[in-house]
Amino acid sequence: MNRRSFLRTAGLPFAAMAALTIMAAPAAAEKISLKELSRYLNNLSTAKAEFTQINSDGTITTGTLFIRRPGRVRFEYAPPNKNLVIAGSGQVAVFDPKSNLPPEQYPLARTPLSIILAANVDLGRAKMVVSHKQDGNTTRIRAQDPEHPEYGSIELIFTANPTELRQWVIRDDSGAETTVILGEMKKGGKLSDSLFNIALEASKRKGK
Repeated sequence: MNRRSFLRTAGLPFAAMAALTIMAAPAAAEKISLKELSRYLNNLSTAKAEFTQINSDGTITTGTLFIRRPGRVRFEYAPPNKNLVIAGSGQVAVFDPKSNLPPEQYPLARTPLSIILAANVDLGRAKMVVSHKQDGNTTRIRAQDPEHPEYGSIELIFTANPTELRQWVIRDDSGAETTVILGEMKKGGKLSDSLFNIALEASKRKGK
């Protein structure tokens, strides 16, 4: 699994059904403000959640997501998938158990995920949010790096009362997409540094 396969997905019926599940509510909610969404993301220090990822080749994978802001995330895929993606120390590493090569790495700043992992999320920054709309009982925003829109974008889907992140869609620099649907997030608590240590993970896998 390389960078593009991690960042890709397709508009599949499964994705549509998942979105409908999120939006199933008796009445539409008001659009959540960018100020409130920024506050929510800035307060999201650590979190753990089950996730479903929909890929552009039609495959669906599941696993566990760990977030430790700023700048750290870990995607552990459920067996038999042994792939692993870690962001830490300003880098993203994609571990492919089928390869004897070191993990593929690239700067976190070149991925749209860096927007929500930033030390200070400011969605009100000029030209960062290019779409902000209400859709049923969800608020959807699409954000990009104002200085480097060519890096791609991330669409974030939230529900209100209380504000919760439910899903994101990353569109990479080639236009391909990856959808990540989140289960219930368990916020707070301590997440070990080792979860986000790329060099340590590479060393462990090399020794196997």
